[in-house]
Amino acid sequence: MKKFRGFLKFFLIIVILFSLTYLGIYLYAKNTPKLSIKGANGYYLYDINNELYTNGSKEWVNLDNISDYLVNATISTEDKNFYRHHGFDFLRIVKALMINVKNKDTSQGASTITQQLSKNLFLDFDKTWDRKIKEAWIAVRLESHYSKDEILEGYLNTINYGGIFGIESASRYYFDKSSSELNLAEASILAGIPKNPTKYSPLTNFNNAKKRQKNILKSLVKNKYIKEDEADAAYNYDLVFKNGSGADESKMVMYYQSAVMDELSKISSIPSSFTQTGGLKIYTNLDTRAQKILEESSNKNITNQNIELAGVVMNPNNGKVLALTGGRDYNKSEFNRAIKSKRQVGSTIKPFLYYSALENGFTASTTFTSEKTTFSFSGGKTYTPKNYNNKYAEGPISLAAAISYSDNVYAVKTHLFLGEEALPSMLRRVGIDNDFSNLPSLALGAEEISLINMMEAYSSLANEGYKVKPYFINKVTDMDGNILYENKFHPESILNKSTVYILNELLTTTYAKEFTDYNAPTCLSISPKMTHKYAVKSGTTNTDNLIFGYNNSLLVGLWTGYDDNKYVDSSDSSNLKNMWVDVMEAYLEGKTDEDTWYKTPSNVVGVAIDPISGNVASKESKAKVLYYIKGTEPTNKTVLDDVIPTVKIEDEKNSS
Repeated sequence: MKKFRGFLKFFLIIVILFSLTYLGIYLYAKNTPKLSIKGANGYYLYDINNELYTNGSKEWVNLDNISDYLVNATISTEDKNFYRHHGFDFLRIVKALMINVKNKDTSQGASTITQQLSKNLFLDFDKTWDRKIKEAWIAVRLESHYSKDEILEGYLNTINYGGIFGIESASRYYFDKSSSELNLAEASILAGIPKNPTKYSPLTNFNNAKKRQKNILKSLVKNKYIKEDEADAAYNYDLVFKNGSGADESKMVMYYQSAVMDELSKISSIPSSFTQTGGLKIYTNLDTRAQKILEESSNKNITNQNIELAGVVMNPNNGKVLALTGGRDYNKSEFNRAIKSKRQVGSTIKPFLYYSALENGFTASTTFTSEKTTFSFSGGKTYTPKNYNNKYAEGPISLAAAISYSDNVYAVKTHLFLGEEALPSMLRRVGIDNDFSNLPSLALGAEEISLINMMEAYSSLANEGYKVKPYFINKVTDMDGNILYENKFHPESILNKSTVYILNELLTTTYAKEFTDYNAPTCLSISPKMTHKYAVKSGTTNTDNLIFGYNNSLLVGLWTGYDDNKYVDSSDSSNLKNMWVDVMEAYLEGKTDEDTWYKTPSNVVGVAIDPISGNVASKESKAKVLYYIKGTEPTNKTVLDDVIPTVKIEDEKNSS
């Protein structure tokens, strides 16, 4: 008994000291400037024409104009003691700690509505101690300056309802009605989303959302907001979702917005807290026409509803990303595959190998023998790449033909001839900084690279030799128009303009009918749709389809595949190519090749060439004009096979 009294006395002293400390902090906070929260967490995004296209909190709505059902559901679920504490529910914190210690995890949370509003006033959600201390301090300041109703109003206008910020925007997005009109069923389903917007979105995880709704309705009954029969009726109510009508029509534009926010979080000049800005005006590079074209082409061509998609439309001359999608539907998956995912890039890596080859003395006529080949290395190791559909010339082919058919044997021979460091060095030069493995398969795109990083690399080919970084944000200001950040364009010359021109011309062979022979050009099927001249390279692995193509006005890169790396089908590759050409053609409608193709450098000459052999064309042969640095145009064949130690084989069981 004596020990218990001693413990009780000690506990009371701790409580008194803690209370006095908190009171002192509270009084100090009372004398600090009042934070501005109305409009906070407002992301006002403007497109490339400076027109507002979306914002994080479209309309600030007063608490009196929000459905009581939604207000009560939020309080009952998130913070039932909201009106009785001063920013921190200490008993709830102790209880959560005890549960977490018992369960040996950290799943039980105890954040109050005030604390959550404090988090919403920051640009990101880093879980550092410094950040937590700042959040706690802001929570105290909020409680010292604002009434409970004002804090609740701020919370409901800034919380995340599945990529839609603020209850008024969420209400219109999910149900196409004002938040004042929400019934109990609708309010209880929306109130469940903020706990985990991905897990509890009714558009993507309806079953999870219904389970969460059931718990919220039980909580409302327990806390005497509603009766049991009202809860049952609300749970069984037939919800009708508008699936985003009344908000953004595009299922994909939210991916662009997520890329903007990702870039914003990395800009050091932007204050970390909205309390310093009152909201942000973000002027982006979004071209709404390009975004619409990207989505319409996807809906038209990507008929496999289970496959995922990523795509980027970019101005290669300045790095402005005009349109982007990171998936088929943001409502179903918020993961942005265009900027977050790294996949094997397949043959789309070959243009950088061949630029290096041209730089090291190759020409469009340089030949290697295309046949099934085993490459032998030290230690008894061998490597046997295969061509698509096992088609080989069984003789020498030109570099132009190798590009047209995407010949894998030619690529590996080139890679080994140049030395295994040549391609990694080239890739680093154009902005791909992976830790490359010196393997022969690198020439066939075995490396995993993000789509946006590949766009950076391809832009240096599309803009005739300059390194530019893809970017989404032109300028950021506070709500008063004060500039907080402005992008500065600094292109860096990294490639030879004449060599790039020759490579770009070679990349038109991928759809040139003159190369139809023992094999067919990889993009020949889409050539009837083309009214412009393009440099194009597609790539296919077992699990990925990619295509990059461009002229001097536009660069478009696309990917399809499965998140679980399931094998892709040949039809998926065909569909992707059709999507690509539809995007290019629609966006460039009304322009001519004089507007969009490159001028031939003065030191470059075009020669009519036999496509396969690389020799000067004769009257009997097919002819395609290929380009050379003056003085390097062909007079006879340049065969390099003897330099590469190889063994011809006939065994069909060798793996690629």
